[in-house]
Parts: sequence; C-alpha cells; structure tokens
Amino acid sequence: MKLKKLIPELASGIIDAGFDKEPKQIQSLVIPKIKSGADIFMISPDGTGKTTALVIGTIQQLKEEFEEAPRAIIVTSTKEKAFEIEETIKLLGKNTSLRSFVAFDQGILQYQKDEIYDGLDILVCTPKRLTELVNVNGVPMTKINLIVVDDADEVMSTPYHSIIHRIGDGVKKAQIVFSSNKWHQRFDTVEENLMKNPVFIESEEE
Repeated sequence: MKLKKLIPELASGIIDAGFDKEPKQIQSLVIPKIKSGADIFMISPDGTGKTTALVIGTIQQLKEEFEEAPRAIIVTSTKEKAFEIEETIKLLGKNTSLRSFVAFDQGILQYQKDEIYDGLDILVCTPKRLTELVNVNGVPMTKINLIVVDDADEVMSTPYHSIIHRIGDGVKKAQIVFSSNKWHQRFDTVEENLMKNPVFIESEEE
C-alpha cells in the first residue's frame, strides 16, 4: 500500500510521524483490503504492525468528521491498549478532522456516554465497557459502518465477547475486521453469522 494511494491528510500524518514510507508486509496486505470494504481476519504475531494497519485503514475509510454519531468502533482487550490505539489515531490522523474517544472499565459511565453523544467518529473501547454502554443506550448505532476488533483472540476469550455479535446484529451493514495473534474457535461463529465472504490474511514477518 503506497502513501499516494491514501488520502493526503493521512499520508502527511504518516510522514510527519516518521513512519517508514514502505509499509510492513501485513500492512501492505491488509490496508488495501480495509479500503475495499472487505470483511477481514488478520492473523499475525506481535510486532508485525497489525494495530497500525487497523488505524491507517480506519482513518482511510472515514476520512473526515461527519455528523455526530460514531461510524467506527474499535474494541480491544485492555484500557492501556485502547489508549495506545487512540494515541496512534491522533498521531497519524492529526491532519484530519476525525474525532476519537476512549471508553474503558472503571471510568465514569455517564461521563463516557455524554462524551459519545457530544459527537465523535471513532469509539475505542474495552468489551466490558462497550457492553455496559450498550445496555444503557450509550452508543448510537445508526451510523456505524466499521467494527474493528484488535487483540481479537483475547477479546473473544472474555465473558463479554457476545457484545461483538450484539453490535454486528444491531447495525444495518458494517465492515468487520478482526486482528489477532492466533485463531480462536469463536471466530468460526463470527465468520458464519456476521461476516460476508471474509478475506483471510496471515503473515509471520516480524
């Protein structure tokens, strides 16, 4: 995936951040598929650039601020990982108008709900907190068109894994991207019930 194929605001953000102009193998494979709108399973070890690929793909898909309801939900395993993802969104997307927010366990639920309804494009959250927010109608679903699950093997191992199905079933049409170090048996149900002709991408490159 060459920088010239990305929106200019994202390409300039990548350059400003000092990222390599030539993407890692998993990024060159995944980013064009996210851009195409395909449902994806991405399986690759730690350190291969999966999370950066997800962020670049998300920014490329959304492009700019639009209305108030979130259009992308990124679910990840921990509060710390959620803030790392948002930091990357802000770094690479600094030249865009995209708005992001992190909702995490132990945070004040009402505050997080209010922030979401104030308007954003990308909601980054843990599965437990996403479940709690959905239970109190804290996440508008009307505009969601991209559901991303990072550390998907860990997310799908939690007691709150069913929120992915709940979100997927609750939106009219959404692209679904799973990123994982390894295959998890619960991915089979996701593939069968939520995805449409998913693309499987694997890389061992460090």
